[in-house]
Amino acid sequence: MISLWLSALWRAWLKARAYRLLPLAAILLAALLRFHALGAQSLWNDEGNTLRLIQRALPELLSAASRDIHPPLYYLLLKAWSALTGESEFALRAFSALSGILSVACAYALGAALFARGVGTLTAFLCALNTFSLYYSQEARMYAFLALMAALSMLCLVKWLESRRGLWLLALALCNAAGLYTHYAYPLNLAAQGALFLLWIAAKREWRALGLYLSANALTVALFLPQLPTALKQLSGWSQASREALPLVEQVGVIGAWLLYGSTFSRLNQALIILTLLSMALGATVGDWLRRPATAAPLWWRRAVPIAWLLIGVGAFLAFDLYRTENLKFLLPMQIAAALLIGRGLWLLWELGTANLVSLPEAMPRLIALLLGYGLLSTASQGITALYNDSAYARSDYRGLAAYIARQARQGDAVLLNAPNQIEVFTYYYKGDLPLYGVPEGLGGDDARTQRQVEAILAAHRRVFAIFWGEAERDPRRIVEQVLGERAFEIDTTWFGDVRLVRYAVIGALGPPRPIKA
Repeated sequence: MISLWLSALWRAWLKARAYRLLPLAAILLAALLRFHALGAQSLWNDEGNTLRLIQRALPELLSAASRDIHPPLYYLLLKAWSALTGESEFALRAFSALSGILSVACAYALGAALFARGVGTLTAFLCALNTFSLYYSQEARMYAFLALMAALSMLCLVKWLESRRGLWLLALALCNAAGLYTHYAYPLNLAAQGALFLLWIAAKREWRALGLYLSANALTVALFLPQLPTALKQLSGWSQASREALPLVEQVGVIGAWLLYGSTFSRLNQALIILTLLSMALGATVGDWLRRPATAAPLWWRRAVPIAWLLIGVGAFLAFDLYRTENLKFLLPMQIAAALLIGRGLWLLWELGTANLVSLPEAMPRLIALLLGYGLLSTASQGITALYNDSAYARSDYRGLAAYIARQARQGDAVLLNAPNQIEVFTYYYKGDLPLYGVPEGLGGDDARTQRQVEAILAAHRRVFAIFWGEAERDPRRIVEQVLGERAFEIDTTWFGDVRLVRYAVIGALGPPRPIKA
């Protein structure tokens, strides 16, 4: 009876063609999740840097961006965006939220173009619910836009290889140039595109297409040439002060978990991992032998798209020794590739099975698909709840920090920011009159000068609010904290997310000891 009822329900669903609304539902879900509580958290350090950059006049912005580690396109776009929307936390992050939503739409289009609409729909839902994607879609930084450019360019490549229309090739060249102007990790995506095209041309031997592809890449390079000297200078001076010494197997495990289940997973069920890998294996390997009138299998190179995108991106990331938790965001585009493989595997399981629950062998593939879908949904739900509510995933609370200092401030106090660039985000919230000092200046490294600066601050003030964040990079020998500890009295320590506020009373300013009344 139950099997008959379910079969009838399924036939009614197909007859009504309600499934055609599912891609729209995935995009609306992505929008709901990305705009939910968008301005609830404080801006953190890097978002503050973004804000101060876009507040500059255009020539000053370009000059400042040339000294930043990132190319200028995102800042230019956000400057134009903020002119229309304002500079609230919500408005600044809304551009990334929109980029994340469009990435989900591109994920659907990629899945549909490569395989089938059902694959595109499943891929879109997987991207919409992934907290790795969701987190950076709620941040006023360039990573969601990076993922959008990567997905859009991959879609353009696929469409061009299918149609040979020049507009798709031109769009590919422009998207790749935009990607290079967005982030210097974008070449990971270019490498995947190049490998895919080489595989395609080796099979097709259409040499005219090779010439056109090379011309498109030449256009991309020509458009990026003005930025190239700056890029080389920035990358040659980029250093990672605190690499994480994890075994390669553990690095791959963390990357895989972020791409497949999101950045807020806690504990993963082994059965879920096995089913996920099974789904990816099906998506990667099952080919043209699975032919049905309504679901003809795609060509072999279509299956290679998510495989190459994922393996080359992650492989190059590891080969260049880029692994660090803070750098995993460079792999955000590869989350779409992983979702494509899982989505196709789920779709194949569904197509292999039937709704006939009387015959278990016939129904088994669909039961496995439902079980995996439930596991992925449950994991995503837990991760999204943690992302919104668990303080472990909250951004630095400069808003609360500034309010606390404003309440506690007295005449003669000062604020010392250990990692001077904190001043960008701190002054977004702090409107008081206390003098602000950024120590050490610049990139640090001159310990003697840093010591003199701290001593001069202590000589001029009665109390110091010291804000510590990122000191491992700017002040690795902790000179600021060492001098404060030796020359002042630590009153208390308060944490605002991962930002530490320490109040110091200057010993010489405490005055002579007062007699105790009997």
